[in-house]
Amino acid sequence: MPVLILALMAAGVIMLISASKDMSTYSTFSQVKRSGDTAKVVGVLAKDKPMYYNAEENPNLFRFYMTDQQGEVHEVTLQAAKPQDFELSEQVVATGSFVGDEFIASSILMKCPSKYKNEEVLVRSNM
Repeated sequence: MPVLILALMAAGVIMLISASKDMSTYSTFSQVKRSGDTAKVVGVLAKDKPMYYNAEENPNLFRFYMTDQQGEVHEVTLQAAKPQDFELSEQVVATGSFVGDEFIASSILMKCPSKYKNEEVLVRSNM
C-alpha cells in the first residue's frame, strides 16, 4: 500500500512538471522581436492579406499574415503543409522567433469554430 501511494505521488509530480512547461504567457510580435527569444504569439489570421501555399512547388512551406493582440501585423512562415480549413480558424497561436524581419513559426495552434465544442488543431514545422 505505501508503494502504491508513493507511485501515485511520483506520477502526480511528473504530471505537474510536464504541465508547467507549457504554461507560458503569450507575447506580441514586438516583444518577441525585442527579446530575440522563441515565444508564443496569439492573434488572428489577417484575412485581408494574401496567403502563400503551393503544394507542387514546396509542400512544406506555408506563409500567412497574422494580427497579434496589439494590432501589429506580420508575415508568418511555417515550414509545414497548410492546415486544412486554416481560413476558418478563429484564433491562431504561433510559436516561433524572428530571423531578421521574418517570424519563423516552429508550430501553430488553431482554434477552430465548431457547432458543438471548440476544437484546437496543432501543426508542427518539419524543421
